[in-house]
Amino acid sequence: MAGLSSSQPAPAQKSGEFSTILNKTLSELNESQVAADKAVAELATGEITDLHQAAIAIGKAETSMKLMLEIRNKAISAYKEVARTQL
Repeated sequence: MAGLSSSQPAPAQKSGEFSTILNKTLSELNESQVAADKAVAELATGEITDLHQAAIAIGKAETSMKLMLEIRNKAISAYKEVARTQL
């Protein structure tokens, strides 16, 4: 096609980028959840050395999870809206 330039990525590449970003974000969320679980376990056993760092880790994990749930809810809402769209 004469109108396409070689610098434009193919649609498959764009979806690959999205899945890469999504996987990276989910792994970061998992890491923050693991750190929070570790902080809670250390707090329960009395092994904690810095209470403030534990509270920060727990708060970060909670905020990250809330953000991910909101993103999921928005994605589901957008999908339902597209599904209702008549062609």
